[in-house]
Amino acid sequence: MTQTLAEMAVEVLNTADGRAKTALARQHAATWFAARDAGTPLEIGTASPPMHPARPEAPELLSPRDVPRRKPGSEKGRIALLHAVAHIELNAVDLHWDIIARFSHVPFPLGYYDDWVRAGDEEAKHFNLVSDCLEALGSYYGALPAHAGMWRAAEDTAEDIMGRLAVVPMVLEARGLDVTPGMIEIFRKAGLDDAVEALQIIYGEEVGHVAYGSKWFHFLCGRDGIDPKPEFHRLVRHYFHSQLKPPFNEEKRAEAGIPPDFYWPLADETPVAKR
Repeated sequence: MTQTLAEMAVEVLNTADGRAKTALARQHAATWFAARDAGTPLEIGTASPPMHPARPEAPELLSPRDVPRRKPGSEKGRIALLHAVAHIELNAVDLHWDIIARFSHVPFPLGYYDDWVRAGDEEAKHFNLVSDCLEALGSYYGALPAHAGMWRAAEDTAEDIMGRLAVVPMVLEARGLDVTPGMIEIFRKAGLDDAVEALQIIYGEEVGHVAYGSKWFHFLCGRDGIDPKPEFHRLVRHYFHSQLKPPFNEEKRAEAGIPPDFYWPLADETPVAKR
């Protein structure tokens, strides 16, 4: 019997090993798009996703303040940075499949599922690219402790699809657009071409993931007759437990459909007037 998309999503969430999780995510994405191309889309269905996705025994998950900080100028520091990116990407795989399974009862066009299946597939690719870079440096995902707070946004917005769209793609993933160029430069200076290439792929595709969040947030606002900007501000203040931190990558944020008047009012400093 053919699995529904929601059942596929839960299967990804319930797979612990990083490489196995990402392989399954890519397999299910291929199945979804093959059915779409054939004009016979899979049933969306409903499912009961876990509140916490399955995770491997390592890495040890620590409070953000307890994760050791290493300067990226050394090889150990660069390994730690790649490990942190791999952890983010694995969480992103689960976040994108969770938004499918947890909110499958909300009426959406099939394009919504196309977007998040594609995002989940690309995040799986990103995890594998960064894991390959770690292994080339003699390390691996799980060798260092990692941030335990990354799933908090999913827990906080488990019953609020608009809150999920506002906080995960439009805040957390948008932050990736701000910081990734600096990371690329760190690895370029170190002559680590594979890491540069991996991060450039991630950077390019993350714009699309932020854009999916903005698109479907605006879709829901339009359907419900809600003004999107004040609603975004309200939801971020409610669910996001700190202020947004400049500098912002205004060009890439605009490319993803998020104008400055969405995020600057939530920042911890005021913008500098441009001459």
